[in-house]
Amino acid sequence: MTELPFHRERPESAVATPLALSQLREFGAVLDARSPAEFAEDHLPGAICVPVLDDEERSRVGTIYKQQSAFEAKRVGAPIVARNIAHHIEALFADRPRQWRPLVYCWRGGGRSGALVHVLRQVGWDAQRLDGGYKAFRRQVVADLEEMPRHFRFHVVCGATGSGKSRLLEALALAGSQVLDLEGLAAHRGSVLGELPDSPQPTQKSFETALWTQLSQFDPSRAVFVESESKKVGNLRVPDALITHMRDSRCFRLEADTPSRVALLLEDYSHFVERPEALAEKLDCLRSLHGAERIGQWKSHLSRGEWEPLVRDLLESHYDPAYRRSLQRNYRDAQSATPVEIRDITREGFLGVARRLKRDHG
Repeated sequence: MTELPFHRERPESAVATPLALSQLREFGAVLDARSPAEFAEDHLPGAICVPVLDDEERSRVGTIYKQQSAFEAKRVGAPIVARNIAHHIEALFADRPRQWRPLVYCWRGGGRSGALVHVLRQVGWDAQRLDGGYKAFRRQVVADLEEMPRHFRFHVVCGATGSGKSRLLEALALAGSQVLDLEGLAAHRGSVLGELPDSPQPTQKSFETALWTQLSQFDPSRAVFVESESKKVGNLRVPDALITHMRDSRCFRLEADTPSRVALLLEDYSHFVERPEALAEKLDCLRSLHGAERIGQWKSHLSRGEWEPLVRDLLESHYDPAYRRSLQRNYRDAQSATPVEIRDITREGFLGVARRLKRDHG
């Protein structure tokens, strides 16, 4: 009988956690064998979704496992897994060279990743399985985020709303400084009006994996610039060890005049100018703090298109007092923060400030 032309399988190599980010980058690809819903919640940095069971199939097989037996679940699941793996090889991996070396994982490094690794290795690729799967990696991320922050020297960029903290962080990154952009990673500007249009926030797990990935790339001998966030950015929590270390770090206070701040905010929140009804809904969230009369005044400005008076009043009545209280209560160096004057709110203006900060403090 003629045998199928499969490669004689070599002993499987399992990759163990803890993993360094540099290890992941040594692989030709990182393959997530879990279902699309599991992948969407969180996944290893750079991973691609290669489900051996989709969401519906996983639910079906899991129900059989619980209600009948492990054997029956495997009997039903095996042909589905085989068909899906065949499809992936034909659709995704047909052009991969003989030397291709992927890392494969599932939830616990068991059946799903094992099946995919087995077939890939039969073909002749040096597929590796992540021992313990995503669950082991998730434990590592949680543990590392308790330890990693203390190895870095943070420079905290603070300043009143509209002074350009986010713009300066962007400029610092362009200038070559190390920047941890928490609002960027969280897809939120951090205030009641900070929700980004058409950009939902990631899950908590995904946010923490993004933090782990970013911190893993930093050089501990160089400063890391970060904004003076609170414990939460939108619906996401900043890990305790990170926020604690930030609050004990040196602060740099941006100082800009009110007209510049109003102009900057109108640029950054132009989606509210285009959709004033969305801003009106958000203003109602402040009713318990400011009362119906003040909310009514703000909505009157809004209805008449009086944007500059509205933004100025929001700054003076809400944002500035709240920010001062929060900063002084939470950041040890807030009172003696190094002042940084912002005179030019253009991209070039912030790049100039960023280059000076990098030269003197980066």
